[in-house]
Amino acid sequence: MFWRSVVGKLAITILLLVSFVLFILTILLLEFFETFHIEEAEKDMMQTATKVSVMVEQYQSRGLLIETAEQVKDPKSRVAILFNDDTAWVSNSSDDNLAKLEDDWLQNDQELTTVLTDQEKVQKQMMLPDSNVEVMIVGTPVASTGGAVYVYQSLEVVDQTKAETTKIIFLAAGIAIILTTIFAFFLSTRITAPLLKMREAAFDLTRGEFNTKVPILTHDEIGGLAMAFNRMGRQLKFHINALRQEKEQLSSIVSSMADGVITLNRNGDMMVTNPPAEHFLENLYYENNEQIDDESNKKLPSELKEILQQVIDDESESIHEFNIQGRTWVMIMTPLYDQAYVRGAVAVIRDMTEERRLDKLRKDFIANVSHELRTPISMLQGYSEAIVDDVAESKEEKNELAQIIYEESLRMGRLVNELLDLARMEAGHIQLNKESVNMDTFIDRIIRKFNGIAEENQVELKVSKQLQVDAVYMDADRIEQVFTNLIDNAIRHTGESGYVHVMIESDENDFSVSIEDNGSGIPEDDLPFVFERFYKADKSRTRNKKKKGTGLGLAIAKNIIDAHNGVISVNSRLDEGTTFTFRIPRKK
Repeated sequence: MFWRSVVGKLAITILLLVSFVLFILTILLLEFFETFHIEEAEKDMMQTATKVSVMVEQYQSRGLLIETAEQVKDPKSRVAILFNDDTAWVSNSSDDNLAKLEDDWLQNDQELTTVLTDQEKVQKQMMLPDSNVEVMIVGTPVASTGGAVYVYQSLEVVDQTKAETTKIIFLAAGIAIILTTIFAFFLSTRITAPLLKMREAAFDLTRGEFNTKVPILTHDEIGGLAMAFNRMGRQLKFHINALRQEKEQLSSIVSSMADGVITLNRNGDMMVTNPPAEHFLENLYYENNEQIDDESNKKLPSELKEILQQVIDDESESIHEFNIQGRTWVMIMTPLYDQAYVRGAVAVIRDMTEERRLDKLRKDFIANVSHELRTPISMLQGYSEAIVDDVAESKEEKNELAQIIYEESLRMGRLVNELLDLARMEAGHIQLNKESVNMDTFIDRIIRKFNGIAEENQVELKVSKQLQVDAVYMDADRIEQVFTNLIDNAIRHTGESGYVHVMIESDENDFSVSIEDNGSGIPEDDLPFVFERFYKADKSRTRNKKKKGTGLGLAIAKNIIDAHNGVISVNSRLDEGTTFTFRIPRKK
């Protein structure tokens, strides 16, 4: 509204101040002019009375005296001359309401009588007897004759003069107020126009438009304020840009972190989260059967609320471990301070599943290696002691013991070599000697190698080939190692009169192989672990119990296929059979 604006307040203040001053000045002027007019009128009448008294003393002829007095006096006044012979003369007046002086006036008014008795001049205002006319009357004595001269006139003459003067004063005051109003609005506009522009510029700053500038129209305090405002805008833009860059940098760092980060206030509201932390929270919500409808207003899970309250109360960091949906998470929550006041906490969450798995694998690896080496070492030790102690007396018995020692040493060497190969593969040190290989010849050579083993175990070995393209770019020795492992496992786990079917396909893009058998199969619970080190099928389902594997073949096969940028998978049903499938790109 206008009254609440700076323009209105400033204009009203100036108008009220000027109006108050003009009001006081008008009252003082009216009082002054009223007194002035009365005094001037009394002074003029006193001069007239003095002149008439002088004429009374000088003129011997009353006719000439009366004629001269009529000419000297004001037409609206009356002159009364009291002679020493107790006679009186009263002049005419153009004012019909002004009555003639009577003897009873003098008798009833002691002040008028003093002119005759005490020879003193008199000036006063009075109401005419028997009328409502207020008059001014002056009297002066005639010293030589003992008479007196009175001059009086109505106050209406003074009132008319006062009214004219009042009109002039009020007219001047009205003109002054009008000019003051114009000046106040002009001055207020000149002062507030830059302020309005600064207000608009301030609103622009709140909307993020930091390039807004206020024009500098004057070089006074308002101009200085405009300069300071523009300087403030530049500094604000600089600091906002710096804060934005810091925020974007911090956001990028937090978003790119592998660990989850959650920033919390004292109320448990999540201020900042990154994708790993959101993944952890989703799992925790699911674990607690909590439904979150509003993604922008998630509530902190109860477990984290308790930890947050503990951190705030103790003002110390807290470490907790969560096992959620088969994964292991470790959270470190640390208090955030605003000087000495704890304003919240920051939680760093790390997925330790892989570390725990690797640690378990390491422990299992040590246990498995120890288990695998213990049997051949025990056998080597026992049979070698039998030879040293001459337990075997005949040469045939010694040769039999030596043969066992030789086979166990080969088994140990094979185990150590496979462990070294697997370690090099998992460390990324595998060297592939890729070349273009004719698959028809390559497959025939591998199948001929296993024909004898298949016949010996009474297993039918079948091959089907669909080779649209003969040549495949690969490491022939490594892929042959994969074939050897898979076909050998299939024959060993297939009973008599069973079959092993090797299916080979190649096209412009891929080279794929499926090795299917109708053997003992693999239990469903063991399928996820068949490509791990030291996995072995149950011995009760292994046909060839003399030939024992190390449990590393499938792990090595998977690493070889991975090195060729391929994939390997297995499908199996217990007592129905197993199918291993691998696929590698045909070209580089």
